[in-house]
Amino acid sequence: MEKIIELPKICDIRGNLSFIESLNHIPFEIKRAYWIYDVPGGEERGAHAFRTQHEFIVALSGSFDVVLNDGEKTSRYHLNRSYKGIYVPPMTWRCLDNFSTNSLCFVLSSEKFDPSDYIEDFNLFTEELNEKDIISIRSLINTEKDRHIISDISVSPVILNECFRSSSVNDCEEYLLPQIHNIAGNLTALNNNDDIPFSIKRAYYLYDVPAGAERGGHAHKNLYQFVIAAGGSFDVVIDDGENRRTVRLDRPNWALMIVPGIWREVINFSGGAICMVLASEIYIEDDYIREYNDFKKLKDEDHTL
Repeated sequence: MEKIIELPKICDIRGNLSFIESLNHIPFEIKRAYWIYDVPGGEERGAHAFRTQHEFIVALSGSFDVVLNDGEKTSRYHLNRSYKGIYVPPMTWRCLDNFSTNSLCFVLSSEKFDPSDYIEDFNLFTEELNEKDIISIRSLINTEKDRHIISDISVSPVILNECFRSSSVNDCEEYLLPQIHNIAGNLTALNNNDDIPFSIKRAYYLYDVPAGAERGGHAHKNLYQFVIAAGGSFDVVIDDGENRRTVRLDRPNWALMIVPGIWREVINFSGGAICMVLASEIYIEDDYIREYNDFKKLKDEDHTL
């Protein structure tokens, strides 16, 4: 059944951070991410059910209600915190309503987009409910036992990605993302390995950011990232050890992909901006290089070693 899940919240005067990992904080592997934005106040979205897809829904900014019907009862959940979301199992009719103006709804899904998985007629939904083994369809991983599957596994030291030493700021491409326009709010969706060139293992985001804040002075050994200004704007300064480049992000359908071997800093936040990152791996501390001198040494090592 549906479940409210509280996410990690790392507090910082420069802005708070929360993150979501596949099979850790949510009971499924992430296959698609999408977000709804530019929503007028009071709008309603998404009256449908999925036959097989699991979802996790969170309000990155603003607030809205998630209304769920399991065929027997209707439940309403108010989402208004960036560190709390709701898990929605398959074969659950759901509707989003009562949006505050310019809310930002972020959704992670267990499947890529498939029109045949949607049920958009409530009567058909109730008919199919009576025909299916709903208990097995809605089966949720035992979150008390299994939600820390990943974090409990010992992690081997991270090996430098083969492109680490050769990567340059020119390898960090900007992407215009697909955007579905709707009077009730625009939507951008990314399917693993189709709209984004890797599988999403983790999503994290910075919020409650004061104007002018600076974040993220580090590099990664093996991680690929899509950085998106889901709300507001900021600059991303990327550095390959020899060259620097600054990229302005100010639209929720525009992304910067950062490859391994790039030092990056995020600066010039507008007040209340939301920096959303989709990452190719779960959090592994050994993947981080947090001192610039260490980063330079690794970049400058003989490529033949």
